[in-house]
Amino acid sequence: MSIIRQGSLFSIQDLYDLEPTQRFEAIFSTIDIEPILFSLSKKTNHGAPTKLNYAAMIYALVARIVERIPTVKDLRKRLKDDVLFRLECGFLFSDALPSEASFSRLVQKLSQTALLEDMQNQILLQAIQEGFVEDEAVAIDATHFESRDQAKTQEKKAKPEPKKRGRRSKAEKEAYEKQKQEEKAESSVFEKLIADQLDVPLETLRSQMLIEPAWGVKKNSEGKNVFWYGFKGHLAVGTKSQYILQSIMSSGSLNDGKAAIPLLKGLQKLPLSVRYGIMDAGYDSVPIYQQIYRMEAYSIIAYNKRNEGETIGFDSHFAPTCVREYSYRYDSYDPKYKTLKFVRPKECKDCPLAQDSLCQKIYKIRIETDVRRYTAPARGTKKWEELYDQRTAVERVIAYLKEFFQLNNVRYRTGKKAKFHFDLVTLVYNASKLAADRIGKELKNTQTQAA
Repeated sequence: MSIIRQGSLFSIQDLYDLEPTQRFEAIFSTIDIEPILFSLSKKTNHGAPTKLNYAAMIYALVARIVERIPTVKDLRKRLKDDVLFRLECGFLFSDALPSEASFSRLVQKLSQTALLEDMQNQILLQAIQEGFVEDEAVAIDATHFESRDQAKTQEKKAKPEPKKRGRRSKAEKEAYEKQKQEEKAESSVFEKLIADQLDVPLETLRSQMLIEPAWGVKKNSEGKNVFWYGFKGHLAVGTKSQYILQSIMSSGSLNDGKAAIPLLKGLQKLPLSVRYGIMDAGYDSVPIYQQIYRMEAYSIIAYNKRNEGETIGFDSHFAPTCVREYSYRYDSYDPKYKTLKFVRPKECKDCPLAQDSLCQKIYKIRIETDVRRYTAPARGTKKWEELYDQRTAVERVIAYLKEFFQLNNVRYRTGKKAKFHFDLVTLVYNASKLAADRIGKELKNTQTQAA
């Protein structure tokens, strides 16, 4: 599949070309389901015995994603008709085939926990430990997918009473301000400004994430608005390894930028040295730059000009300009003082003002002067453009999730079950990546020994 351009010896496509038995064994071996089995097991000896093979049911749900089986009904039919597939999932001949209701109850139980997120972290830590994830650059982007729930019909709101003309009295003004303060205190952090997230712990941000389906809107390539009812998936992807390093599901109405800080804070929990955060113009917000700066990393974010006039003395990339409006050239970056160094333009060689006091030889600008405009490498340089081009890694992973891992195929209602589907899809993707990398490493070692 050309959608993921990997330079590894063994790719995900090669994994899918293997025989089903080998493929399932490779993927299942990366997933530790013991925490799930412990949470599902009976804690006492009282009551009816457990007759379901939960381990096989979990592997069957994973196999449904891998084999692109659209529904649980089709999964159950495959388990019933294909004995080999049933054995590969871990069912015994003596096991009764679980009903659709049994699978539904299993999903309901797991959707109430954070076990899939924990399993995702374990797979990622294992990949880092084995040396498959060594990314310095991380690309962040969001994608939308529709809900199975139908949009709720909006009730017609009664016309508000006409406002009283004139200025409010002191008592009315105090009551109004008190009401606004109460509403702000009761609202979640994602209903406030992005800047309010900077000092909020990651656990609080994740717990307050809005996950119920809602209307979302975005502009397509033709500049027209596209509406959908459902969710958004926010991903932070390693540009080199193409592993999903962090993932969050939200309501479709959430602004993309409001999920960036939780993703960045999640990256700080990993044993990785992230140097660059790469995002498109939708993430051009000062608090996001500030969060990346706090991580001692550098922002590679497209600049979104918002009714800003021309900055006198600087070009479109915020490099200083000389008297004749030639741009100074970016020379180097001093990490000790976090300073960008700009030197004279090439045109200064033949300029009659080269020796004049108006022509400054060197400009040094600290990143702290304006974290939105200045980063290392400087905007407009070839290195900055090369780093920004790596943002396509997250776009490829999103396309892969939608086309081959059934991200678009949400078969559950409610936000919690949809989040279970999203977490399962991202988990299976990373598990497949880890399985493919392990096989590729074995093949490389075999070839090296043979040589």
